[in-house]
Amino acid sequence: MKLAFKSKYGFIVLHMLIWTAVLTLPYLVSSGKKGYGAEGIPALIFTYISLVNIAIFYLHAYVIFPAFFNRRRWWLYIPAVILLIGGSLMLKWNILFVAFWTVAKRFPWFSRYVFVSSYAFFILSFFYRLLVDRFRAEREQKERQTTELLTELKFLRSQISPHFLFNVLTNLVSLARKKSDNLEPALIKLSELLRYMLYDTQGKKVSLQTEVDYLNNYLDLQRLRFGNDVDIDSRIDLDEETSVHVIEPMLLIPFVENAFKHGVGYSGRPGIVLRLSVAFNTLSFEVRNKFEPEPAETKDESSGIGLGNVLSRLNLLYRDKYTLTINDTNGVFHIVLTLQLL
Repeated sequence: MKLAFKSKYGFIVLHMLIWTAVLTLPYLVSSGKKGYGAEGIPALIFTYISLVNIAIFYLHAYVIFPAFFNRRRWWLYIPAVILLIGGSLMLKWNILFVAFWTVAKRFPWFSRYVFVSSYAFFILSFFYRLLVDRFRAEREQKERQTTELLTELKFLRSQISPHFLFNVLTNLVSLARKKSDNLEPALIKLSELLRYMLYDTQGKKVSLQTEVDYLNNYLDLQRLRFGNDVDIDSRIDLDEETSVHVIEPMLLIPFVENAFKHGVGYSGRPGIVLRLSVAFNTLSFEVRNKFEPEPAETKDESSGIGLGNVLSRLNLLYRDKYTLTINDTNGVFHIVLTLQLL
């Protein structure tokens, strides 16, 4: 809203500057000693004629054109234009042959300029209005696209939070059944995760360090749950310079969440490998886990929500600025994400 106001204000100022230049030019190029005129033509007549031309320009551009032309009311638009130009010609005739008849008599070429300028300003107003409408339509289309993008993004964010929370609560149920001493620290970790989900993800983006802290809390929560039953190998390389980057919130966690969901059920020794680093403003993120294929009929309804959500958000926010490679060969599920950070 503020940007649109500034743009409209600047547009009005630009118009005022242009017409001020048009109205004052005859006085700037002439001398007061000669009565402000050029070649025997008084500057005042230029002022009157210019005011009539300005009236033609704005009456057509902001009254007749939007009321009739844009609504395809040709039977009203054509008579209105004829009336506008005809009225301007009559007004100019009175100015020229009543108030300044000596000028019209001495300079017949000037009379032709006076009348032809009505048509010139009408044509200028016509094409001006076409351009204004075109730019406005393009701006409104971009605004609609932006609104649709934000609406879709809000939906995706609202979708990922309950999906993630469902899986975390499932982990806590497992600890409660075991009557594990890790239940209390797990609840504390969960509260930190919830704080991030409810408050820190409301803006457009979060700092990369905040997202990494969130990942670490999630990994700690999983370590509390599985202990030594699952090998969790994580290495995150960030320094003070790279941690200032921002990223879409909860963008990385679905990959890790997916690795635990499908990796801890591996009949051999389950293991999760995670690597994250930043170099030259490019984030490299890698997650790898062993898995055993599940029959299609055993998959629950929420299967695939996380990864599908991430792909949608990547396409919305990082189009042409990311690469995502997913492999699931030889019983190993492996994702590699490279992302250009802002």
